[in-house]
Amino acid sequence: MMGKSHFIISTGVTVSLMTLAGIPVTSAAVVAAVVSSLLPDIDEPNSLLVSKTLSEPLLRVLQTIMLVSVVWILWQGLFGMPWDIGIAVAVVFIAFLPVRSLRKFVMFMIGVGMIIYGRDIAPWNYMAGSLLIICTFLPHRGLTHTIYGTAAWSALLYGTTAHLGKSIWIAGGVSYFLHLLADSLTNRGVKLLPPLKWRLRFNLMSTGTKKGDKFENICIVLTLILLGIVFLPKLSG
Repeated sequence: MMGKSHFIISTGVTVSLMTLAGIPVTSAAVVAAVVSSLLPDIDEPNSLLVSKTLSEPLLRVLQTIMLVSVVWILWQGLFGMPWDIGIAVAVVFIAFLPVRSLRKFVMFMIGVGMIIYGRDIAPWNYMAGSLLIICTFLPHRGLTHTIYGTAAWSALLYGTTAHLGKSIWIAGGVSYFLHLLADSLTNRGVKLLPPLKWRLRFNLMSTGTKKGDKFENICIVLTLILLGIVFLPKLSG
């Protein structure tokens, strides 16, 4: 499914289920549900989550900084020859990578930075940083679209937010898993338990086609109806 559909469906169904179950829907829980509704697609550099976080204007700023740094390195002779030339060539090469590849590189470096400089929140920085690094090498709908990915994300949320109550980690875990269920409706499905070859696949739609768009719109409308059924009585009361 497309990112906007995941955002509406996973978030909407999650907050509805939490309300029906009597679990408080806090603002932090809603944020967790929103992020988690898109998080499994972190393995796709052009997904809604990654493309909005690492937008093209932001990447252009980064490219400019990298090119300015090349001039600075060569002007100052920071590392001496031939290291200055080698580093400058490498930086220029990275700066002019295609957008998709540049996003992967930035994700990788953020992961490295979290591992090195995030020791104050250890071991969660190692988990999050490692996830970002690994995701740069994963094919789309790989590890992040599995039960293991769901469990790891839920555990990360639990470990960092359980002292605030159960709303956040439950919202994040449920919304994440609903993303996988939504993708199981497509013709590709999801391989939930690799290395097992079994896929959860209902083959009801194909993402990016007119039929697929219509199906996603139906799912969105059903989600909005569910939200209305759950929340309208509370608002009127």
